[in-house]
Amino acid sequence: MTRNAPAVRLDGITKRFGDVVANDAVDFTLESGSIHALLGENGSGKTTLMSVLYGLYDQDEGTIRIGGEERTFESPRDAMDAGIGMIHQHFQLVKPMTVLQNIVLGHEPTANGLVDEGDARADVEAICARYGFDVDDHLDTPVEDLDLGTQQRVEIVKSLYRGAEILILDEPTAVLTPQEVDSLMAVMNDLREDGRSLIFISHKLDEALEIADDITVLRDGEAVGTVSATNATEQDLARMMVGREVLFDRLDREDDPGAPVLEADELRVTGNRGREQVSGIDLTLREGEILGVAGVQGNGQTELIEGITGLRTPDSGTVRLRGTDITDRSRRARIEAGIAYVPEDRQTEGLVQEYSLRRNALLGNQTIAPYAEGGFIDWDAVGDHAESVIEEYDVQPPNPDAEARSLSGGNQQKFIVGREIGHDPDVLVASHPTRGVDIGSIEFIHERLMELRDGGIGILVVSSKLEEIQKLADRIAVMYEGEFIDVVDPDAVTESDLGLLMAGQSLTDRGSDDGSDDGTDSDADGGVTA
Repeated sequence: MTRNAPAVRLDGITKRFGDVVANDAVDFTLESGSIHALLGENGSGKTTLMSVLYGLYDQDEGTIRIGGEERTFESPRDAMDAGIGMIHQHFQLVKPMTVLQNIVLGHEPTANGLVDEGDARADVEAICARYGFDVDDHLDTPVEDLDLGTQQRVEIVKSLYRGAEILILDEPTAVLTPQEVDSLMAVMNDLREDGRSLIFISHKLDEALEIADDITVLRDGEAVGTVSATNATEQDLARMMVGREVLFDRLDREDDPGAPVLEADELRVTGNRGREQVSGIDLTLREGEILGVAGVQGNGQTELIEGITGLRTPDSGTVRLRGTDITDRSRRARIEAGIAYVPEDRQTEGLVQEYSLRRNALLGNQTIAPYAEGGFIDWDAVGDHAESVIEEYDVQPPNPDAEARSLSGGNQQKFIVGREIGHDPDVLVASHPTRGVDIGSIEFIHERLMELRDGGIGILVVSSKLEEIQKLADRIAVMYEGEFIDVVDPDAVTESDLGLLMAGQSLTDRGSDDGSDDGTDSDADGGVTA
C-alpha cells in the first residue's frame, strides 16, 4: 500500500451493457479515513459503479486502485479479500439463522476440523465492544426476530468481522426511524475516526451533507462533479443531480376534504405467523384527502393495507367504500370498485419480472374496459396504456417490450405508480410510493399524488420516510404494535416527534398543539381513530 494513498481511486471507469453506457469514464476518489457520499438519480450509474468496485461486474475500461495498488476483481470474494465490504439496501441475511451464524457464515473459525464457535463469539463481542454495537446481546437470536435497525448493525458487524477497511453502504437509512438514523450516523462517525473509509449511497441530501466529507454526483452515467460537504447545500446537490431547480417545500391544499370514501371499523388482521398484527383499527379517509400512516416496519402497516385492499381477509371488523361494505370482496372486485394499489414490494408484488412492461401494464386490468371486452384482451389498448405510462413517468429504457427485470428499481417503481394512477381510482393506497426513487422522480410522483388529491381522490399513503409523510399528508396516523398511537397534524410535529411516536412513546405533554384534537378520538383500548 502506498503511503497516504487514497483508500479507493477509480480512474476512467466505463461499463457498457450492449449499447447502453451505464458508466462513462467515471473518476472517483475515496480518501482514507473519510466518508464519501455518492448521489444521483435512478439510472445514473451509482449501483453499477459500486458493483464494479465490489467485483460484481468487470469494467470495460478504467482502473481500480486500493491503497494505491492497482487491483482486478473477478468476484465479490476478491473485493472482500482486498478489505471491501458492502451493506446492501436489502439485507443479505438468512432470516431463520441466528445473528452469530449469519456473521460468521462462510468465514467460520475452526479447530481440529470443527467450527470453533467460542472463538467466533469472542471476536464478534470484541467488535461490538469497540464500536458500541448492541448486537452482542442478540447473538443467539434468529435474525427474523430482530427489528430492522438491529439487522442493519448485524450487516455492519459481519463486514467488520470479515476484515473490511472500506465499507459501501447502499441506502442504509431507507427503513430506519430518525432515532435509528442518529444511531447509524454515530456508528459511521466512529468508524471514520477509527480510520475506516466509507462510501455512503443515499437519496437523502440532508444526511449526505450531515455525515460526508465529500460528495460526488452522477448523472446519466457521468460524474457531474465532486464537492466538499461543508460548501454545499441541498439545492446545490439537487441541481447537480437533475439539472434544474427542485421543489422541496410542502404543497398547500386548495380545498377542504369531502365526504368519506373509505372507512374501516374495528379492523383486526392476523399476520403470516399467526399473530394479530392489526388490533381494532378505525379510520376514515375522505375525498380529496391524503392520510399518511407512519411507523417502524413490522408494526402492522402491511397487514392493515392488505386488509383494506383485499389481499388478506380480516379476522373481524368492516371495510366500506363509499358506504358499501366490501369486507368480503376479493382483490379483483375491489379493483373494479375503484381501489388502486401501489404495493410495498415492487419486485414480487407489483410486477412479474419476466413479463414485458406491456404485459405488466395489464395487471389488475384484465377484466376492465378498454383493456378487455367480451372475455378477450385488447392488446393495442394495453400497449397504448404502457406507452403512456412510460412517456409520462420517464421510465427508462422507454421500451414497452423490455422485461421488467431489466429496469432499475426506481424505474420499476415509476412504472407501477403510473400504471395504478392510470386506473382512474376512487381510492389510491400507496405503500412506500417513492422507495428507492431519485429526487427528481420523487418530486414528480409527489406532484401527481397532489393532483389526484386536488381532483377529489382519497389517498392512503404508508411510508417510512418521515419527510415524505410530512410533505404529503393532511393527517398522519402513527402505528405502533397494531394500533394508531396518535393522529397528528403534519404542520404541528417534527420528525423527532414522529420518531418518538413510532417508538411507542406518547407525546401527550405537548398540550393541544399536537393535532390530535383535529377530529380524532381515543378508543376504549387506548388507540385512536384516524
